[in-house]
Amino acid sequence: MDRERKIAVEEVEGVPPPPKARVADAAEPAGETFARKRDYLEGFLSQQPTEPGGFEPGGDLYEAVIDALKDIYDPEIPVNIYDLGLIYDVEITPDHHARVKMTLTTPHCPVAESMPGEVELRIGAVPGIGDAEVELVWDPPWDPQKMSDEAKLELGML
Repeated sequence: MDRERKIAVEEVEGVPPPPKARVADAAEPAGETFARKRDYLEGFLSQQPTEPGGFEPGGDLYEAVIDALKDIYDPEIPVNIYDLGLIYDVEITPDHHARVKMTLTTPHCPVAESMPGEVELRIGAVPGIGDAEVELVWDPPWDPQKMSDEAKLELGML
């Protein structure tokens, strides 16, 4: 069952180029056969974007809380706690109360007792915030991948 396959090779001097498409070669002008379809994006595109409220990311109050968090630095690492990835969640309620879920680099961190209190004080001092509550969590544990690119650059990790 040893069949030998052979490939036929033909040498040629050149191949003529394929014909180019020309508008004049079209059977009928496009305007006569195709009616304009309804523009389904018209309604969508006419809507004006809504401004974020103060409570969502991009809102004034939310961003003021984030700015306050960026003013708090880890005492051992020269990076703020927000860029360090220690802040897991920021929520602003309709009553202007702030809830922050955060962690620390390790449960044995020397500021484990004082840092949540400092975060509460700083957030509570933001104009427009009525009350601040900080929840310290250990799950998921912090790891260096949670840091922002700016923090990694600052620490020479990029």
